[in-house]
Amino acid sequence: MSSNRMASGRMNSAPAPAAGQRRPYKRSMDGWWRRDPWFSRYMIRELTALIVAFYAVVLLIGVVRLAQGELEFTLWLAGMKTPASIVGHIALLIGFIYHTWSWFEIMPKTMPPVVIGGKKVPPAAIIGAGLVAAVIATIVVLAIAMMLAGRAMS
Repeated sequence: MSSNRMASGRMNSAPAPAAGQRRPYKRSMDGWWRRDPWFSRYMIRELTALIVAFYAVVLLIGVVRLAQGELEFTLWLAGMKTPASIVGHIALLIGFIYHTWSWFEIMPKTMPPVVIGGKKVPPAAIIGAGLVAAVIATIVVLAIAMMLAGRAMS
């Protein structure tokens, strides 16, 4: 093995040190996010953001199919009703719920302090208010969708 290879077998971009000199310590970045639970939750939160983006693309494809005509949309909708798609939607729902929870969990840490009546609002109140708002928004959107679906059926 050449002198400019590290013990892990990767090429080191730094030149070999002169005799009697030591290389500076460079901490490995492999698995940095697994070393601390906070970073693990951070990476999972970031992964769920990709899940949200993926589902946005799925819905966009549905809109494109709708624009292409009734037959294309019906075929896309039939694909959304397959058992594999339903299982996938359940997995996506779990990812969405975690994403929503983690988003509101970090909100008090990322926003400026909220002061009401001269007292700082506790983080638990901010998290709770965000989750309640998310649940209410979900119920309203679901009610509107069901109402529109009922109109389309009649």
